[in-house]
Amino acid sequence: SEEEMARLFTVRGADFDAVCAAADRLRAAECGDEVAYVVNRNINYTNVCTFKCTFCAFSKGRASEELRGAPYLVSLEEVSRRTAEAWDRGATEVCMQGGIHPDFTGDTYLRLLAAAKAGAPDIHVHAFSPLEVAQGAATCGLPVPAFLSRLQSAGLGSLPGTAAEVLDDSVRKILCPDKLSSDEWCDVVMAAHAAGLPTTSTIMFGHTDSYASWAKHLARLRAVQTATGGFTELVPLAFVHMEAPLFRRGLARRGPTLREAVLVHAVARLARLGILNIQASWVKMGQEHAAQLLSAGANDMGGVLMNESITRAAGAQHGQEVSAADMERLIQAAGRRARQRTTLYAEAPLDQKQRSLQINDEPLQPLITLPAGSNSPA
Repeated sequence: SEEEMARLFTVRGADFDAVCAAADRLRAAECGDEVAYVVNRNINYTNVCTFKCTFCAFSKGRASEELRGAPYLVSLEEVSRRTAEAWDRGATEVCMQGGIHPDFTGDTYLRLLAAAKAGAPDIHVHAFSPLEVAQGAATCGLPVPAFLSRLQSAGLGSLPGTAAEVLDDSVRKILCPDKLSSDEWCDVVMAAHAAGLPTTSTIMFGHTDSYASWAKHLARLRAVQTATGGFTELVPLAFVHMEAPLFRRGLARRGPTLREAVLVHAVARLARLGILNIQASWVKMGQEHAAQLLSAGANDMGGVLMNESITRAAGAQHGQEVSAADMERLIQAAGRRARQRTTLYAEAPLDQKQRSLQINDEPLQPLITLPAGSNSPA
């Protein structure tokens, strides 16, 4: 129950060890000793956003060349180039997300899909948060299911379950007052599942929330999964505070403690959400701590990413490329067997796997962006 989950988030000492051990046993029973990862590339096509999320440093942090930088757009040609480069480096997925640009419409998202597919026709496109889907549908005057059908026909393979933050509207009023409500987020996700589009699920924790909020969120995910079975994995995302406006105004704490971060993964496993895969986010936690989560219920290490802008904008030092070979070494050092997977957890094609493992220190080509005032993909 929610009350039992919230209680487990409080444990310390021997009780903490017992909760983690129980989660690890359940992980072993449900998933075995394999730890999966995917070779993918993130493409964040704009950091311009009309929404007022108080936790977001991606579009609202201080301008810094290493982190957020100036407002930018990525051209359709650059989306194609980055996708082709990712495929050549062994990727099976591109993950595309961005801010809600005032000039973007549903047709923009269709053009972004076409650009990715032009770069690598066989790549899986994992793209567009439920917020972007809702925005795209509204600008086209379409119901969400009809817009999802258009995206699917254009090559969309699955959706990231981001923009969820915490599915507790009392917290969302502080974090993201103009964003989708908890019900609206669940409605878009369930519509995607009904259309045959799987999604991930996420929780962002450790800011102005409470253990009761975390429990409410997990219970909500469990209800959706019971109804649809469409979540491929749960990705707990520890709040990165350094450049977050909410923290800089003294209204949020410095993210979760390591104890809390471990327990979110452990309790998520023990709560029997119906979501088989629980991911350790090395981008949020760092590689060493992410590996520790493999002994507390997690069975997945996510993607190598190649590029990541959103977490680094908040001040984290992680998020640039980890090679497939490095990922395998990290998993093996934790005493587990590494498995390279696709977005939907099938075995990665042998030729792409071989390509990815042959990439050593070969650098990516420089990223090309346009100033925010340039002609956009819209």
